[in-house]
Amino acid sequence: MYTRLKNLFAIKGYSLFVICLLLIGIGISITSPYLPLFLTEDFGMSAGAFGIFMAISSLGGVVVNSLIAKHSDSGMDRRWIIIIAALSAAIGYASYLVFHNFFILLIVVALFNGLAAPALPQIYASAHESANASKSDDKTLAISTLRSLVSLGFLLGPLFGTLILALAGYKGIFLGTAVIYLIVASLVFLFLQKRKIVQSNTKKKKSSDTSWIKNRQIRLPFIAFFFLFVINTIHLIITPLFIVNELNGTYRDVGVVVSICAGLEIPIMLGLGALGKKISNHTLMIYGCLIVVIYYGILSVATHPWQLIPAQLLQATFVAIVMGIGLSYFTERLPNSPGVATTIYYNGSTIGRLVGSLGGGFIAQIAGVRSVFWMCLALGVFSFLIFWRTRSHVEMEVPSEQIRSV
Repeated sequence: MYTRLKNLFAIKGYSLFVICLLLIGIGISITSPYLPLFLTEDFGMSAGAFGIFMAISSLGGVVVNSLIAKHSDSGMDRRWIIIIAALSAAIGYASYLVFHNFFILLIVVALFNGLAAPALPQIYASAHESANASKSDDKTLAISTLRSLVSLGFLLGPLFGTLILALAGYKGIFLGTAVIYLIVASLVFLFLQKRKIVQSNTKKKKSSDTSWIKNRQIRLPFIAFFFLFVINTIHLIITPLFIVNELNGTYRDVGVVVSICAGLEIPIMLGLGALGKKISNHTLMIYGCLIVVIYYGILSVATHPWQLIPAQLLQATFVAIVMGIGLSYFTERLPNSPGVATTIYYNGSTIGRLVGSLGGGFIAQIAGVRSVFWMCLALGVFSFLIFWRTRSHVEMEVPSEQIRSV
């Protein structure tokens, strides 16, 4: 395993991708735990206004990602897309300290967050292209390792955020995150080389970019991933409430459950990436759906907080499959369009998180927490059926000609 990880750095630019993704993971997680507190307590938004604010900001990213994806595989320089996205993110985070009117802040943040959205998918697309150019035979491990670095950033970021908040308050939080994105933009400008475009393939790629949604072998898995991200988001929101309010647990119990899951995700993600040569990504997705069904079956009948602790092995494996293998799944199915593939994945995750955060709380309030878990179980079954239905094509690449003709 060590040798395989070491060999990944033979991929051109891989060290740069490692640093940038770790920094982005840290940058996002420095701010995200404190953004709701800042906007509701210091800025004065109501909970409803905050929900609208985040929804519009997220949907702006989906729109920009979709527009960029149509061109990023057809000649547009990914290097400048990433630079502009990172600079936009820096401006977006700094805007929280400049604008004090709700509507002005909403417009500015929605604009610059939207422009910042392509940063992650385009970095992954660049990494995929570099792996192809370097003739790497370990692309699944390469992408899942990069994705694990974002997760590592999510573990480190809140620690840095707590320290920065204590020393410099919210000003330090937002400016610190902006500086991180400026560093990412500078590194990409200095060290990421412009890719070479094969002009003869441009028309073929454009066709595949614009018509992926017409192909059921891409469209149906996208729907399944959307549901899986809904499930994961609901888990993050509802499980702490379930432990404290339904199981009479403590905040310490919540911390133990969350920490165990987070600590297991990264090694499992790396291990699953290493299995890429032995087990297809599609098969792993089927296993992931089965795991999430078992996990929510446990949650729906749990009566004590300790029962959730061993079950976190299942949740961590599910998250590792969806987060770590999902990118490779779509790039494998759209090998000539890595920008479109990563955008499909990230748009599914963004919309899934939005629906999960809004729908989970609403259903829990109307029907109770355990009803939410039963709903998640049903969504897991539905996702399993989608992947099972499309399994016969798993070993086949989806050629651009086929996508164009559907």
